Amino acid sequence: MAHTRAIRWTWLIAGLALATVLFAPARWLGMGLEAASAGRVQLANARGTVWSGQADLLLSGGEGSRDQTALPQGLRWKLRPSWNSGPTLKARLTSPCCTEAPVTVRLRPGLDGVALQFGAFNSRWPAALLVGLGTPWNTLRLDGQLQLQSPGFTVAWHGGRAQLDGQLIIEGHDLATRVSTLRPLGSYRVEIQAQPPGDQATLSLSTLRGGLQLQGNGQWVGGRLRFRGDASAAPGNEDALANLLSIVGRREGARSLLNFG
Repeated sequence: MAHTRAIRWTWLIAGLALATVLFAPARWLGMGLEAASAGRVQLANARGTVWSGQADLLLSGGEGSRDQTALPQGLRWKLRPSWNSGPTLKARLTSPCCTEAPVTVRLRPGLDGVALQFGAFNSRWPAALLVGLGTPWNTLRLDGQLQLQSPGFTVAWHGGRAQLDGQLIIEGHDLATRVSTLRPLGSYRVEIQAQPPGDQATLSLSTLRGGLQLQGNGQWVGGRLRFRGDASAAPGNEDALANLLSIVGRREGARSLLNFG
């Protein structure tokens, strides 16, 4: 009898553990994401399970920040584990406002870090979403659309250092800001190109069109970005852009220097 009861208890505990894994509420995923991002990325009003759910995506400046923005119409996800080439968690992300097709992301943990592998994607996001991240976005308060596209891109963290692989293109279309009367400022393109082993990557900034002229180049070396560029006003837009040019960089004559790292 004791042996039979022990078997029953074992099966009961196993069943409860399996049910917990399969039907873990979506808010658990939100709690984990908020902790991992130090409060900068949050899933509010989460519904469903960890494996299939939806929530309002919020961006914040982190703990103590008063800035917060929400993605229109929220975010939906499906998660699936895989063991074919080591432990992997595959996610399919969709947003009614922003993704033409699901964005596929693979999370691959390793002995000394973790890698996020993005499949090919093309998506459009409201630039106003960046305001929630705090400085400097809460000062600029950008309007317009951000188009993100890639044939495949990987971000990996090994030994506390980030490594990149692949190509990522970000285009800002018809961007505007509250600190300038010129609307829109223009449209711009940022391209990130990296190859294994990922210790170095190049970044280029160019102007597609507009009164605000931006250009520059940078390198991602040893986990740090070093960028050198400048901003200037196209002829006839000097007065409308004077305040903005003083904010974004150090003035040198008619242009502002954009130097980071």
